[in-house]
Amino acid sequence: PDLGRRFAERKRCADPECSMLMCRGKATQDFKGPDCRFVNFKKGEAVYVYYKLIGKSVELWAGSVGSDFGYFPKDLLEINHNYSNEELELPTDVSLGFLLF
Repeated sequence: PDLGRRFAERKRCADPECSMLMCRGKATQDFKGPDCRFVNFKKGEAVYVYYKLIGKSVELWAGSVGSDFGYFPKDLLEINHNYSNEELELPTDVSLGFLLF
């Protein structure tokens, strides 16, 4: 299917609004995203995960570093704390969480 500007049709979240933290991790290397939809970080920084894209772009997660929010490759994160073991699968266009940050 044509996803337009979306990276994936579905995502996994800890709650229906995708506003609860799923996990926290430490960046394993520096990352600078290709555009404003991505969050940049330095190796060792704490990254907080709010949702995980599934399907077409399973390698992208969405989260925050400080007050910045955006997508990043999941392979650059070493998880060190899980806030929730529950994961809901939702369409990517249900939550406005990305717009609220």
